[in-house]
Formats: sequence, C-alpha cells, structure tokens
Amino acid sequence: MFTGIIEEIGKIAEHKRLSNGARIKVACSEILNGTKLGDSISINGCCQTVVEIGKDFFACDVSEETLKVTNFSELKAGMLVNLERALTPSTRMGGHIVQGHIDCIGKLIHCEKLSDFYNMVFELSFDNLKYVVKKGSIAINGISLTVAEVKDNTITVAIIPHTYFNTTLMSLKISDTVNIETDILGRYVEKFLLSDDNSCKLNEDFLKENGFI
Repeated sequence: MFTGIIEEIGKIAEHKRLSNGARIKVACSEILNGTKLGDSISINGCCQTVVEIGKDFFACDVSEETLKVTNFSELKAGMLVNLERALTPSTRMGGHIVQGHIDCIGKLIHCEKLSDFYNMVFELSFDNLKYVVKKGSIAINGISLTVAEVKDNTITVAIIPHTYFNTTLMSLKISDTVNIETDILGRYVEKFLLSDDNSCKLNEDFLKENGFI
C-alpha cells in the first residue's frame, strides 16, 4: 500500500526484455534506505517486488501482465520514474490510499502554466472514467492528485509547483503515456450498488440502519 507522495525520482538503468516479462533496474539512492529483498516499491505507480539490490540501484522482475496494462513496455534506459516505498504503520497519509495496481494507461494531451501552477489534461478510457469524480483522488504515475474537472474522456488535474518539480510531471511531453490508478473507493461503491445480495445493497434502508439518515 502507498500514499502517492513521491519520495524520489529514479532513473531506468536497464530494461531487459525476457522470454516472459522483463527485468528492470532502477538507479536511485534515497529509496534504498531500509529497503531489503522482497520489499515493495512503487515505480510510476505500479507496485513491484525488489529482487536485487546494489549500492545505487534496485531491480525487479516485471510480469507479462504488468507489461500489458502499464506503460512499462515503453521504458528505456535513461528515463525518469517516480519512486515510493510501501507505507508503514507510522507513515502519515499525506495523499490517498494507492494500491499500486494500475487500471489503465492515460495520455497527456494538454499542459498549461497558470502563474506558478500547472493544469494538466489527460485522456482516459471511458471504462475507467466512471470511477473518477471532480474533487476526487487519482494516482497518475504513482502521484496522488486531485481531479479538478472531468469532461468527455478527459480529466484535468491542478498541479502545485512542489509536486510538479519534485516528480516526473515536469518531464512529461504531449502524447506521453502515464499509468492510471483510480480511487479504490469508487470500485467498492460500484460493487454495493450492483450487488444482488440485498444485505449489501446501498439503498435507503441500508443508510437508515447504519445511521446515515
């Protein structure tokens, strides 16, 4: 589990395609503190298991499924990535609950600078837009962000200077792809609404029984 607050920008040192998946080596420093084999690290929002650790890098084995649903297949040596270690019981929840399970790939279609702030517009698939709401949370390349607007098949996020300059958002170009994880709460709400089990139905009776109305 992660918070979407990026700890360090790493650099892809090696991306080696295997017969079934890939091996990715990431050059970094701060993220290695306290990290051991088997730990989880979020790379651009995707939870990966550390299988090798060096003085200035860690490596992970990427499954074929992960390559299909993320933009990991596009990673190349020298590219920058957002890194975050899994949260601990004492970690402050500065962002929102980020699982590290990517829902889809989005695409940057517009970036506008407003004084010191930035508005960035991303295109998403309609299938995943149903889980995105205005003022709701979304993780883009592992960064916890607030949705400013949802329109057609796009979302707009307002970026503060600190987030822009301390993540890979500053290096994104128009048409670049990003990993998208929608808020898990939306999926639980959907399950309640579509459930055939009357005891799980989110209706007026349920709200009364649980003290909401």
